[in-house]
Amino acid sequence: MSQSLAAASAKSGGRSWQKIVAQYHKPDVREGLKQIALTLLPFALIWALMVWSLNVSYLLTLALAVPGALFMVRLFIIMHDCGHGAFFKSQKLNDIVGVIFGVLTFTPYFSWRHGHAIHHATSGDLDRRGLGDVTTLTVREYMALPWWRRLGYRLYRHPAFLFLFGAQVNFVFLQRWPYHADPAREKLSVHGTTAALLGWAAAWCALIGWQNYLLVQIPLIYLGSLVGVWLFYIQHQFEDTYWRPHPDWDYVQASLQGSSFYKLPKVLQWFTGNIGFHHIHHLSPKIPFYRLEAAYRENDLFQHSPTLTLAESLKTLRWRLWDEDLGRMVGFARVAELRKREKLLKQQQLAQA
Repeated sequence: MSQSLAAASAKSGGRSWQKIVAQYHKPDVREGLKQIALTLLPFALIWALMVWSLNVSYLLTLALAVPGALFMVRLFIIMHDCGHGAFFKSQKLNDIVGVIFGVLTFTPYFSWRHGHAIHHATSGDLDRRGLGDVTTLTVREYMALPWWRRLGYRLYRHPAFLFLFGAQVNFVFLQRWPYHADPAREKLSVHGTTAALLGWAAAWCALIGWQNYLLVQIPLIYLGSLVGVWLFYIQHQFEDTYWRPHPDWDYVQASLQGSSFYKLPKVLQWFTGNIGFHHIHHLSPKIPFYRLEAAYRENDLFQHSPTLTLAESLKTLRWRLWDEDLGRMVGFARVAELRKREKLLKQQQLAQA
């Protein structure tokens, strides 16, 4: 444990982190229903207003898509909590709400829940990358690749691809296909969600026409996907994040040092369901999102993790690789620097020979 975390642990009165987070685990049914109402009802209203606005101005429709997409992100956060069994005490009720909100956010609930659980169990582990992560290579891995794979990685990690194209392709198309290793229920979840989405689209097309349906649905899912992937990206891809080989990997360190505290303005914190307290969520995903802020404010243990403001988070777009030697994320300029060093070293060796 780092010195700051050790000091925070001492200030907690000697309580283990398990005892600290356990205070916030119990879901509140009334609070959960209130959060659903505060999210689902405005989302439905905005959807209706967007349909109405098509007869006024499409610029108004697009303007309404911005808050609509933010409410869609909040729907996803509720589904996310249901997937962790954190939103309601009843797992059956968690699953019912999760499935419904999964359809509204283009996400197959059971399949996503399975992959996301793996992400939580392996985040920051260099030897267990590959599922539920933004693909991240180390500097050595990248330098060992053939040129065409390096090019592919550069394109994949470019912000324009990740957020303006890849995010939308993931939600609209890739999540329509199950992972080959998914259990039967998870595969059924993928196909069931696709069938429900087709039914939802068919109903709206019959009601308002397919062109009008697309004019409403496309900007909502486009912006919602962009914001959702940005939040996931920023919470693990900052400069001083945590990556370790499996023998050196530690769950608590990976949670508190490998997940950022994204300090957002209050209105954005609300729309994103407190997911900015990501370090606490990773340490204990059983805490409902409406209790994360209280956990942060009431425990010094959680106030020493990497903190990013909205402005600072934009700087993370330059980091593309994990540098094993420096122990931090770096950009592709680091590779050019190492190549130059290798070239100079070879020249010196040839001169000496």
